[in-house]
Amino acid sequence: MLSRLIKLSTCAALAIPMLIGSAQAEDILRVGATPTAVPFNFLDTKTNTLQGVMIDITEALGKELGFKPDLRPIPFGGLVPSLQTDKIDMISSAFAINAQRAQVVDFSDELFAYSEEVVANTKDKTAYHSSADFAGKTVGVQTGTVSVEPMKAQQGIKELRMYDSMSDMIREVALGRIDVAVGDGPVMLYTVKQSGSSKLRVADDYKKQIRIAIGVAVRKGNSELLARINGGIAKIKATGSLDAILTKWNVNKL
Repeated sequence: MLSRLIKLSTCAALAIPMLIGSAQAEDILRVGATPTAVPFNFLDTKTNTLQGVMIDITEALGKELGFKPDLRPIPFGGLVPSLQTDKIDMISSAFAINAQRAQVVDFSDELFAYSEEVVANTKDKTAYHSSADFAGKTVGVQTGTVSVEPMKAQQGIKELRMYDSMSDMIREVALGRIDVAVGDGPVMLYTVKQSGSSKLRVADDYKKQIRIAIGVAVRKGNSELLARINGGIAKIKATGSLDAILTKWNVNKL
């Protein structure tokens, strides 16, 4: 009887590390990312996987913190609702930090920041130096982005049109259906370059007015996960991993 108990105790002791290892191996975080924001996150049709700056950052955080990201493509407008309804654990996308969003999500420390860009049709000879030059123009912005409120507040705009993606509104500029598109600088520049269209031009003399700071978002009150992510962000900044990712995708930070 005693020998049997010893054997059972030994088996239990051996099983504990295996169970712990199994729990650690199953540390998965569900990550929401917009599939239409090149170069930050986009769906690679060849591999049917999400790729981009924020995907690489998420994977770098996973390596530092010991979690496996379960990447889920979600339209921009669905990111916050998905987080609030517990369909995802975090948002790692081209998701800007601002006071309005901070009322419904908790943001990590800032990863990097950039400014907006303005794209016009090459037939449009207007010299766009500031948003005041949008007077009498039809302007496109992406729904839910930080460019929306400044453009709503801008006096003199003929019409403000909302689009689901920046590629959609840039295409509308090329077709002459709107005069200018305003949006996240790296996304706009990458989309124009990839399009190869001779009908598009970037307003190089435009004076930027929006600072767009990017962070990771978690559910409101999830302080444990937030502290963990902030620790990982500090590590990838210190090791140079973050800068290497930005360089890989040709993203110039402020």
